[in-house]
Amino acid sequence: MCGRFASARKRQELLEEFGVQRDRVTEPLRPDYNVAPTKPVYAVVTRRPEDGRGESASGPDDSEAGTKADGTKADGTKADGAEDKRAESHSAESHSAESHSAESHSAETHSAGASRAEASSAETPAALEHGGVRELRVVRWGLVPFWAKDTSIGSRLINARAETVASKPAFRRAFARHRCLLPADGFYEWEKSGDPKSSRKQPYYIRREDGGVLAFAGLYELWRDKDRPDDDPDSWLWTATIITTRAEDEVGRIHDRMPMVIEPARWADWLDPAATSAEALHGLMTPAASVHLTTYPVSTEVNSVRHNGPGLIEPMEGDSDPAGSPRDGAGGRSDASRGAPSTLF
Repeated sequence: MCGRFASARKRQELLEEFGVQRDRVTEPLRPDYNVAPTKPVYAVVTRRPEDGRGESASGPDDSEAGTKADGTKADGTKADGAEDKRAESHSAESHSAESHSAESHSAETHSAGASRAEASSAETPAALEHGGVRELRVVRWGLVPFWAKDTSIGSRLINARAETVASKPAFRRAFARHRCLLPADGFYEWEKSGDPKSSRKQPYYIRREDGGVLAFAGLYELWRDKDRPDDDPDSWLWTATIITTRAEDEVGRIHDRMPMVIEPARWADWLDPAATSAEALHGLMTPAASVHLTTYPVSTEVNSVRHNGPGLIEPMEGDSDPAGSPRDGAGGRSDASRGAPSTLF
């Protein structure tokens, strides 16, 4: 499956919109009106205050560091999700090697950054209600599980189904511990032509009626490239996926799948790294179509990732359907050989 969405808000806008306390963006992203899988995107996460101590902007998740292969931390307690780690690892040996790399990296980065952390302790942002610090980061769209042998799997994990996200090996640990918000201005969907003999598909742009941001419910993971030295800023890869659900009949079946969003009042609960109840987490997610979306046809130029710019989200001239009208049967799969993208969600 392939997907596209638009993310054009500036970094400073997102810092203010999401109440970010710690900016981890080293190089701001340009407005992107044709975000495709494997592209860099902004993500909002909440991490415990100690997680960022002594790390670089792309550094490791220190909450994972110091965990042994059997899930035991340095203090002898069991790490959260230890059973999932064993189930998701391809082998005990590979997991042990990964944990060892994380431990070594944590020790070195903590030592190197101890004085810097002490010197700036007065500037450390106050923890949120749930005991974490909200950060803005850049991640790659397409989740790479921590146990993956390489990053190629990421292009196939751009979406996580809400129905199975808590149980699928690729997502269950991230769902329990690494949730994020992925800001978007809107997303694209393709509708089949009414002529069964035609392969033509009309792209539609879907956004909030009030122009507000869509905070997609997402998951993130950190993947360690063991071929790179510990001090290489690219040794840790941050990736993410978007949680989706089936379109609901009562909202018009705009498309087969739709993204889940998190309403502002629930952002803190969704991002809380200590929240682990699958039932409670599912209750925080809302289908995007329930947040008063408007839908209109746009140019087929969006079919190619070579095209970008605000013109892609402009309504087509001669639109015969009023913006916001439900579209029956939208979201059919496309023929990749013809270059048309398939349904986003």
